[in-house]
Amino acid sequence: MTQQPLVMTPDQVKRYSRHIIMGDVGSVGQRKLMQAKALIIGAGGLGSPAAVYLSLAGVGTVGLVDFDVVELSNLQRQILHHTPDVGRPKLESARDNIHAYNPDVNVVLHEVRLESDNAMDIISQYDLVVNGADNFATRYLVNDACYLLNKPLVDGSILIFDGQATVFLPGQGCYRCLFPSPPPPGMVPNCAEAGVLGALTGLVGSIQATEALKHFLGIGDSLSSRLLLIDALSMNFREVKLKRNPNCPLCGDNPTVTELIDYEVFCGVAAPEGIGAAHD
Repeated sequence: MTQQPLVMTPDQVKRYSRHIIMGDVGSVGQRKLMQAKALIIGAGGLGSPAAVYLSLAGVGTVGLVDFDVVELSNLQRQILHHTPDVGRPKLESARDNIHAYNPDVNVVLHEVRLESDNAMDIISQYDLVVNGADNFATRYLVNDACYLLNKPLVDGSILIFDGQATVFLPGQGCYRCLFPSPPPPGMVPNCAEAGVLGALTGLVGSIQATEALKHFLGIGDSLSSRLLLIDALSMNFREVKLKRNPNCPLCGDNPTVTELIDYEVFCGVAAPEGIGAAHD
C-alpha cells in the first residue's frame, strides 16, 4: 500500500516556517523531519540540548533512554529539567518539557538500564542514535549495537572545558576504530569527579542535533570520518581525520565481535548506577 504524503496543519506550517523558507529544507525536508525517529541515550548534559533542538525542529519521534532522577546538581547544565523537577524521574521531566516546547513530538520513554539484552530491541526502532552516555561501557555497547543494526550514530563527549563530536556511519568506521580498547578503570575521570562547564554541554549537544538533522535531511557534509575537538577555554576548534581500521574487531575485515558482549567486564568496571544518565 502506498503511504499517503504527510500533510502539515496550518499551525505546523507557521511553527516550522523558518525551516520551510530555507532552500535546503523546504516543505519536503520538513516532512522528512516529521517522519524521522531519533533515539537519545541519556536525558542529561548532552541529551538535553539534543532532545530540545530535535524536538523544536519537528523530528516526529524522539526516544529517550534513562532511568535516573533529577538532582539539584544537574540543573547547572541539563536544560531539559527545571528546579521543580528535582526528585522526579528524568524521563518524566524530559517528556513534559519537550511537550512544552512542541506538543506535536511523539516522545517515547525507555526507563531502563541500557544493556546487552535490550539494546538491540530498543535501537532497532529508530532511524538514528544520539549518544550522550557518560561511561565507557555504554559507549561501546551503543557503538556495537548501532553497527550491528546498520544505524547511524552521532557521538559526543565532554569533560571540564573539552568536548568532541563525530558521526559513525555504517561501513565508515566506528568508535572501536578510534578507541580499540577502554582505558584502565579510574584513569579517565567523569564529570561528577572532574566537573564540566555547563555551557559546553549545550555547545556539543547542539552540534549533535545539527548532525542528526543534516542526516535526516540528506544535506551538507557529515562529521563522519572527522572528529571535531573543542577547547572551550581557548575557544579553539580543530579536526582529526578518522578512517575505518581494517583490523577493527567490530567493523574490520575479520571481525571478532559479531554480537553484543558483557561491557562491564570488557571495561573492567562494575555496572554503573545510571547507564544512560548523560554526563553527571
